[in-house]
Amino acid sequence: MSDVLEAPYVSTNGASAAETPLDKIDVSDPELFRDNRMWEFFARLRKEDPVHYCEDSRYGPYWAVTKYKDIMAVDTNHKVFSSDSGLGGITVRDQDEDFMLPMFIAMDQPKHDFQRKVVSPIVSPDNLAKLEGTIRERVCKILDGLPRDEPFDWVDRVSIELTTQMLATLFDFPWEDRRKLTHWSDIATAEDLLEDEEKDEARKAELMECGAYFTNLWNERVNAEPAGDLISMLAHGESTKNMDPMEYLGNIVLLIVGGNDTTRNSLTGGLLALSQNQDQYDKLMADHSLVESMVPEIIRWQTPLAHMRRTALEDIELGGKQIKKGDKVVMWYVSGNRDDTVIENADKFIIDRARPRQHLSFGFGIHRCVGNRLGEMQLRIVWEEVLKRFPKIEVMEEPTRIYSSFVKGYARMMVRIPS
Repeated sequence: MSDVLEAPYVSTNGASAAETPLDKIDVSDPELFRDNRMWEFFARLRKEDPVHYCEDSRYGPYWAVTKYKDIMAVDTNHKVFSSDSGLGGITVRDQDEDFMLPMFIAMDQPKHDFQRKVVSPIVSPDNLAKLEGTIRERVCKILDGLPRDEPFDWVDRVSIELTTQMLATLFDFPWEDRRKLTHWSDIATAEDLLEDEEKDEARKAELMECGAYFTNLWNERVNAEPAGDLISMLAHGESTKNMDPMEYLGNIVLLIVGGNDTTRNSLTGGLLALSQNQDQYDKLMADHSLVESMVPEIIRWQTPLAHMRRTALEDIELGGKQIKKGDKVVMWYVSGNRDDTVIENADKFIIDRARPRQHLSFGFGIHRCVGNRLGEMQLRIVWEEVLKRFPKIEVMEEPTRIYSSFVKGYARMMVRIPS
């Protein structure tokens, strides 16, 4: 097993958390996440300034909420803390006023509830039971096709391929074009493209192509009998059938990113975590039933979406700080999941935790992740099938992480399966 460790960061290309004045700490910097050196900054904020005002960032001023209970207080109070895209939406970066993509996660009640209800049947217990066999069949095919004794990219061959196949199934999307879904998911959240005007224009053009492609699928489904795929549900749903094109595109982007990035990065992050914690890998090999508790621990450890943002609708006190109406409030799930005042040994990856679902990765309140059980099921099946086949998967080198403080993910991770 490789000896890749998540050691304390020693700064070489920027000030460490200890060297940075408290009022200058900006945890929204995507470089911190790309270089995996955000941990010490979050640890310092949790200790010294849990509700932290960052006056100067590339996204403007914002409040960084870094402790578990404060995050819960924001996430479960949708009447004061708004997700509305018209106020900026759900990320620390405001939605572009010239390219507004309304989506139900970036809506408040009652519209949020009406639209969410349209798609939620796809992840009902009955439908998940139907999907399980399909997922297992595909997982087996993907794993059986992996090479032995030669390096390959786990992100591309396993994480992306599995989640893209799943998305294509949920949308009843043309199978041969399924990698378009991955591409659209990536460009929808690509921070480096957003920071370059020319690249951002090209990005928007590609998203409009996504909209055109899905509009053709909508037209097919709206003229057919209602079916069980997401596009048919949207086309026939009472509260979604009259969406304007940008709202339709917004909801498609939400469903693509939600169904792709989260599971995909947890699939990679889980293998990385095991490679960094050989004692836990040994424990798993000795008792395969621990997959059940390992899956939510992977999701906590990875925290595939690092943050969610809200906008205050009125003045309110939080953690002893005065939040003003209109302020941007960012819940750093990635930090709350390492809060050892709530989660015991929060900085340790422990696959047999007593309460493994005590984490923030899916959010809470009305915006709790609609597909959480589907994501858990995919991870569970992958690890059940991996354990049947491979006594060891070696991570060959430090993975390449993506440049984003929203999607906490991986672009590449080279691994090898010994024969």
